[in-house]
Amino acid sequence: MSDTSKMKIFPTRKVMMVCKILPLLVLLLVLVFIAGTATAQNLPGLRLEFQGTEDTEPMSVTIQIILLITLLSLAPAILILLTSFTRIVIVLSLLRHALSLQQIPPNQVIIGLSLFLTFFIMSPVFDEINDVAIQPYLQEEITQKEAFNRATVPLRGFMFQHIREKDLALFLQVGDIPQPANQSEVPTRVVIPAFVISELRTAFEMGFMLFVPFLIIDMVVASVLMSMGMMMLPPIMVSLPFKILLFVLVDGWHLLIQSIVLSYG
Repeated sequence: MSDTSKMKIFPTRKVMMVCKILPLLVLLLVLVFIAGTATAQNLPGLRLEFQGTEDTEPMSVTIQIILLITLLSLAPAILILLTSFTRIVIVLSLLRHALSLQQIPPNQVIIGLSLFLTFFIMSPVFDEINDVAIQPYLQEEITQKEAFNRATVPLRGFMFQHIREKDLALFLQVGDIPQPANQSEVPTRVVIPAFVISELRTAFEMGFMLFVPFLIIDMVVASVLMSMGMMMLPPIMVSLPFKILLFVLVDGWHLLIQSIVLSYG
C-alpha cells in the first residue's frame, strides 16, 4: 500500500473517532454548565427522608396515593364493563358493518358518541353515587370503606336490572357459590361477568335486527345484477348508496339512539 493511501485512511479514522467523542464532550459541558448555574442561583434541591414507624400518617397517605393511581389505571375497564358502554359501542360498530362502511363513522366518533351516551344513561346512577358516597366522604362524615360500600350499591342495582337470571345462575354454579337469598348476598365478582355477557347478548340481538333490512337490499341488488349479466360489478358498490338512502329516509340515527336509550329505561 502506498504512502498516499495510508495518509487517506488514517485521517479518516481520526475524523470518525472525533465524531464519536464530540457529542459526549458536548453533553458533559452542558451538564457542567447546568450544575454550575443551579449552584449559582441556589435552586432548591430534592431530599428523600425515611421516617420511623412511629409516625404512620405519611405511610397512610402514600398508600392512598398508590390506591388512587391503581384506580385510575383501572378506570377504562370499569367504565367499559360496569356501564352501558359495552352495548352502545357494539351496536354502533355493527351498524357500520351492516352499512358496508369500513371507516365511516371513524372509531373516534363511535367511541366518543358511546361515551356521551353512557354518561347520559348512567347520570342517575352517578348522581346517586355522588350523593351517598363521594360527598359524605369529602366532608369526612364516613370512612373510605363505607364510601366504597355505599358507591357499589347503586352500581350493583343498575347491573341487576339488566342481568339475565340464566347468566347469573351460570357464574353461581361455576363458582360453587350457594344460592343467595337476595341480591345483596350475590358477590360482586359474580355480578360483573354476568352483566357483561348479558350486555353482549342484547347488543348482538340489536345488531341482528339492524342487519336484516340491509341484507335484503344486498340480496335484491345481487339478484338484479346477476339477471343483467353484470358479474364483474361488485354488488356492495351498487347497494351501498341505497342502504345509505334508506337509513337517512327512515331517520336511522334518531331511531337507533332512541332504541338504545329506551332499552335501559
